[in-house]
Amino acid sequence: MPYTCPKCGRELVSESQSHYCARVSLDSLFKGKSPELVLLFDKLLAEVADWPDVLVGTTPNCITFVHRQTFFVIRPMQKVLDLKFYSADKLEGPPIFKCIAAGTRFQNNVRLSDVSELRPKLFSWIRDSYNLL
Repeated sequence: MPYTCPKCGRELVSESQSHYCARVSLDSLFKGKSPELVLLFDKLLAEVADWPDVLVGTTPNCITFVHRQTFFVIRPMQKVLDLKFYSADKLEGPPIFKCIAAGTRFQNNVRLSDVSELRPKLFSWIRDSYNLL
């Protein structure tokens, strides 16, 4: 059962989970962004938010998706969404923008600007991150 912070209203895995404690609206993260980026985010949100025990939160810079830990982060930028997720193995080649070692796993970043760039493989990687963390 998630814990809701009384100050910011954010749902957390537990009362002791550290977090950015301020109310941030989702709309504020997309202010001035293209309708295409909003649609791209909506497609990602519709897929991932329905997975079991996923909590979605907002910070001043990004949207976080938490299962037991944060497994997926979407950062709206001027012209792209920067997606961050984790893997047990190093992922290389397009669409991976960056892959860096983070302890015993790898942090992967993908940058997308259009819904046409969404592929089943990307959702598979995000699901692997969900299962890993």
